[in-house]
Amino acid sequence: MMLAWEGCLNGRDVGGLPSSDGRTIRFGALLRSDSHSRLTAGGIAAVRAAGISRIVDLRWARETVLEPSPFAEDPVYRNEPLIGELAEQGTTMPDAYRTMLDTNQRRIADVFVRLGDAPSGPLAVHCSAGRDRTGVLVALALSVASVPPASIAADYARTDGCSGDTILRMLNHLDNRHGGARAYLLTGGATGAQLERVRNRLLS
Repeated sequence: MMLAWEGCLNGRDVGGLPSSDGRTIRFGALLRSDSHSRLTAGGIAAVRAAGISRIVDLRWARETVLEPSPFAEDPVYRNEPLIGELAEQGTTMPDAYRTMLDTNQRRIADVFVRLGDAPSGPLAVHCSAGRDRTGVLVALALSVASVPPASIAADYARTDGCSGDTILRMLNHLDNRHGGARAYLLTGGATGAQLERVRNRLLS
């Protein structure tokens, strides 16, 4: 479901996606978008009206200085860079996602568990374009919630300029090199209980 956040190009609720055990992602559990720095006054008001309990800004600190979030002073806001600033240099799509995973495992796992630690209520995650860093984190969350790869790819492909094949290649890499999303996050430092908190938070 697309979000009526004026100024966001890729804002949507991932609710309604099916899990392999017959459950679904709850509407209002996980919202994804591009940067909030371009929101209009009406868009800012719409985000506040959504009752979001945690905004996770995945951008680098220097990006937040150049394009500050309008919520930077709000208690719900956290700047949690998902990857190191040099992690993707010299790579091309879809190799960039594999490099992102392989070189930032502990950092990504640390950001992931913060989704489960947030106060109850909707989670909103974003980066700059709402595509790469956001796409990787959302794909991990949906994988932990047992959403099939084809459904994860279909959601990713709704982002402007994105192909579902990119995220499928990333998920295949997770399986082949790391044993899947759960094993990847556990090796990165997350606990089983932390993964279950995220899973239970997302599923209806």
